[in-house]
Amino acid sequence: MSEPAVPSLPNETDHALAVVESDIDLALLRRVIEAALLTAEEPLSLAELKRLSEVPLENRQVEECLQQIAASYADSGIELTCVSSGWRFRARPELQGYLDRLNPQKPPRYSRAVMETLAIIAYRQPVTRGDIEEIRGVAVSAQILKTLEGRAWIEVIGTRDTPGKPELF
Repeated sequence: MSEPAVPSLPNETDHALAVVESDIDLALLRRVIEAALLTAEEPLSLAELKRLSEVPLENRQVEECLQQIAASYADSGIELTCVSSGWRFRARPELQGYLDRLNPQKPPRYSRAVMETLAIIAYRQPVTRGDIEEIRGVAVSAQILKTLEGRAWIEVIGTRDTPGKPELF
């Protein structure tokens, strides 16, 4: 008098419970990935995100969680993006103008010596370091020339055909 429906119910129930458990695990995984991405200083790769789970994961599962996280931030001021080294949160580019107000970039101040050197090079080019020193009446620091070259305001265009082959700016 055993009923065939009774053994099939536990199997269906077990299957339903397994689906619910996997949903809970994916929901937990999604929260863990989101927290990791929000607190990480550097972008996180798929391999690093997979290591967050206690059970082995496939790339597909992690990518699905990432898509769900990205969708949940669709109307937010931040977005989840994939960069060359992994996944990271960032502010939306259209909001950058507002964020710049928090930490405005002040242009660097240049010393009188830097500005004098730049003016001499601009008006007397091509000149050597010796020419600049002769006009200014004081020695020109190598750091001044490196600063101007670093800002791409001057460049070496060759050398003068004299002993020592001084660089021409």
